[in-house]
Amino acid sequence: MPSIAASRIKYLQTRISRFNDQLAYKELFTGFYSSLIQFVTGIIKSRQSAEEIVSDLFMKIWEKRETLEEIQNLRVYCFVSARHLSINQLEKQKRQHHADIEDYKTKLIHPAPDPEECMISAEMMRRIHNVVEELPPRCKLSFKLVKEYGFKYREAAEILQVSEKTIENQLAIALKKISNSIHFDIGRSIPVIAGYH
Repeated sequence: MPSIAASRIKYLQTRISRFNDQLAYKELFTGFYSSLIQFVTGIIKSRQSAEEIVSDLFMKIWEKRETLEEIQNLRVYCFVSARHLSINQLEKQKRQHHADIEDYKTKLIHPAPDPEECMISAEMMRRIHNVVEELPPRCKLSFKLVKEYGFKYREAAEILQVSEKTIENQLAIALKKISNSIHFDIGRSIPVIAGYH
C-alpha cells in the first residue's frame, strides 16, 4: 500500500537533494511516517521508541540530502534503514536485559481495510489476525511487508536481507497456516483467497 506514487517520490528526492526543499521533505516524511512507524513498532514493541527511530532516520536523510538523488528506491531504502536501526535498538536492549531478539513478538497492525477485506466478516478477520499473530517473527515480518505494505518479494527480501526464495517460502508457510486454521469454505472464501494471494 504505497502511500506516495514512485514518480512523486523521485520528484521529492530531486527537490530535497538539489534545492534543500523543506516542503518536499515534509511531504516525504508525512507520506512514509505511518507505515514506517507500524513496521518499526512491529519489531521493537514500543511506539515511543519507534517514533524516535523514524525521526532519527529522517534526520539522517535530511543531513545526507545532497546524495538523496542517488538512492534508486527510497521507500525500500527507508524500510531497510528502519530495520537496521530497530535491530540496533534491540541489540542494545539485549545487552542491557540479556533478552533474545527472536523472543520479541511482532504484533500485526492492520492498516485501513481495502474493499476485499470489507467483504470478509469481522470474525474471519479476527481469526486471520490470530493466526498471523502466532507466526514465527521472520515469517510474520515477511507476510506484513508483502501483504500489508505492498512490497514486491524482491523488495521484501532486500529489507529483511534474505533471498527472494526465503520470502516466497515464508509467505507460503503463512498462507498455509491461515488457510488450515480457517478451513476455507471455497464457495464463500474467494474474496479471502484473492485478498491474500
